[in-house]
Amino acid sequence: MSASRQENVKWVDGLRGIASLLVVLTHLTRAFDDDLFKPTSAEGASPRLLQLPFLRVLVQGRIGVPIFSLVTGYVCALKPIRIYANGQQEKALVSITKSAFRRIPRLVLPASIATIIIWVICEFGGFSVTKHVASWWLIYTTPNRQSIVPSFLELCTNLITTWTREWNVYEPNQWTLLPLLKGAFLVYVMLFATAYMKPKYRMMVEMALFVYYYIANDPEFGIHFFFGAFLCDLSQLPAYTDWIATRKWPGHILSPICILIGLLFASYPETKAEWMPWSNAMLSLSKYIFPPSHPDTPRFYTGLGLTFLALGLHFSDHAKQVLSYKYLLWCGKNSFAVYLLHGTFLRTVLVWMLYGFVAPKDILNEDGSVHEAPHLELGSRWWFYLAVGMWFGVMYWAANLWTTYVDAWCGRFTASLEKRTFHQEEEKSQPLLPQ
Repeated sequence: MSASRQENVKWVDGLRGIASLLVVLTHLTRAFDDDLFKPTSAEGASPRLLQLPFLRVLVQGRIGVPIFSLVTGYVCALKPIRIYANGQQEKALVSITKSAFRRIPRLVLPASIATIIIWVICEFGGFSVTKHVASWWLIYTTPNRQSIVPSFLELCTNLITTWTREWNVYEPNQWTLLPLLKGAFLVYVMLFATAYMKPKYRMMVEMALFVYYYIANDPEFGIHFFFGAFLCDLSQLPAYTDWIATRKWPGHILSPICILIGLLFASYPETKAEWMPWSNAMLSLSKYIFPPSHPDTPRFYTGLGLTFLALGLHFSDHAKQVLSYKYLLWCGKNSFAVYLLHGTFLRTVLVWMLYGFVAPKDILNEDGSVHEAPHLELGSRWWFYLAVGMWFGVMYWAANLWTTYVDAWCGRFTASLEKRTFHQEEEKSQPLLPQ
């Protein structure tokens, strides 16, 4: 296989763009049509179109976060493994230390800025309508307005608990950031520990860690950090690249089979799996293929599904070309901004478009007691679909602005901090490890 083929990693950015879109779709589903997480709306009823296997992956969206984990493992391993392949272990170790240093501010700074903006919106009453809509998920994930001193203290607390307890009352979606940060460092440690190993043995270590996290009930994060690193290592292995370059059957036969299996596994419903034969069969199968220590069956099926899906994409040049399409790459470029902003835009812009700008007032009874106003219900379904379409345009426009200005500033700040912190001549220094 040519070197240019080995350099084709754009598909990973396209996959990241799809992941962010799936996260948005799953939160829209939770907010407005929670029944889609079931295989059918009622026992014995016929399933709706988006409750069918394969199609339900779009609205169920649970696969989005594991994709971020897979991409994290792949991207963190890419540069060091390429440098290892050139026999420049010391240079690779320097690269790992710099990448590990940059990882923290590149996650913490944008997330903190987003949290502060949400706090300001909350204090100015921007979520007042959201607190009155007929959606338990929107009400639960929307922060409460408080007086300035308690709210400021809560803001400071949540800026910390995002990175200590996976909890942020102003943006609950940020719970994934701590596991993703930890996962990046797990990959860095693995790369550091295996710096002088031959590639095939480093790949054995990566798959051993995959199995470890499978047994340890971590199908959403742990297994994919190291499976992503494994796929990265595999794509740089000359023996494999030469083998795959001379054979078409993996892309024509193995790839579609893996993708179909992956999508079927990822279709497993969140609840009421016993209501449909296909999901009930998967429920029965889960007792034999998942760890016995109380596994989260839906997340395990999604994790295993992504493993097959990633293999299918890895074997197929055509699939990689599709994922390298310029619009998907644009979505991938803005994926972090979309992840940070979509929840706030959902609870403000979309809610205002659907329910108006004025929250209903509570009812004062004759005896002086206060009765909560009735929850606001959705109006026309056609207006809902039109509003969601316009909302997507506004949200991605704002995400692109965030990437262009806020994320770029965070990148410049991190680069400045790195320059101040690191020795400028470290790459010309003596070997980092004794020979």
